[in-house]
Amino acid sequence: MTVADQGLLAPQRRALIMESVARHGAVRVVELAAQMGVSGMTVRRDLDALAREGALAKVHGGAVALGETRADEPGFEVKSSLESGAKAAIADAAAALVRPGSVIALSGGTTTHAVAERLLEVPQLTIVTNSLAVAGVLSAAAAQRAGSPVLLLTGGTPTRSAALVGAIADQVLASLHVDLSILGAHGVSERAGLTSPNLAEAQTNRALIACAHRVAVVADHTKWGTVGLSGFARLDEVDCFVTDDGLPAQARAVLAEAVGELVVAPVSRG
Repeated sequence: MTVADQGLLAPQRRALIMESVARHGAVRVVELAAQMGVSGMTVRRDLDALAREGALAKVHGGAVALGETRADEPGFEVKSSLESGAKAAIADAAAALVRPGSVIALSGGTTTHAVAERLLEVPQLTIVTNSLAVAGVLSAAAAQRAGSPVLLLTGGTPTRSAALVGAIADQVLASLHVDLSILGAHGVSERAGLTSPNLAEAQTNRALIACAHRVAVVADHTKWGTVGLSGFARLDEVDCFVTDDGLPAQARAVLAEAVGELVVAPVSRG
């Protein structure tokens, strides 16, 4: 149901937003804008105001109920519900970068989790990961059939986003050599590069980059302009950046200039 009434006052919009948050636990900027007949910028201003009041918590592409998160970074399940179409398109494009018989590293994150699901059919892969969710996908596949990718899990201390981090993870990665590391990012910006809100996860991401011959980043358009607490790579350290067609033209121009290759995946909105 749509409330396409561009005359809605701010208190009315915010009441509708809170109703949706209470009902679903999480809301997306794109869906709220369509529902209320306003721009995404207007919705973001409303979310900012509600977050300042302590009514909800902002996340990439939307917001979640306070009961869903207690940190700057939401949990894996909450993040999985955001920008699912974009993540699927990005994962398809990223999987096309992977050659049979190679050694691939996958970082934690919901987009890398989607990539892992698409790598199950690529023959003779070895996949190194610090993601419990990715490990779950690969373990389940190995239990069902032969020929699934070989799994190497780093070990370490889990974060809210189901990534294993810390000294153990970093030491394991330092001993390895992989063909391609595929990483997600909490935030991407021209000035700060790739960032994470978690200091330990940023360090482990650096280790994932250091052990790789090539580095690919998978990040949907909502990550652009967000800056987390700790940087883990400059844009010019990225060999291939895979995003979706919701990314604005100005951001595409910046990335095309900075990274080795920019891949923009079309998102089906039918």
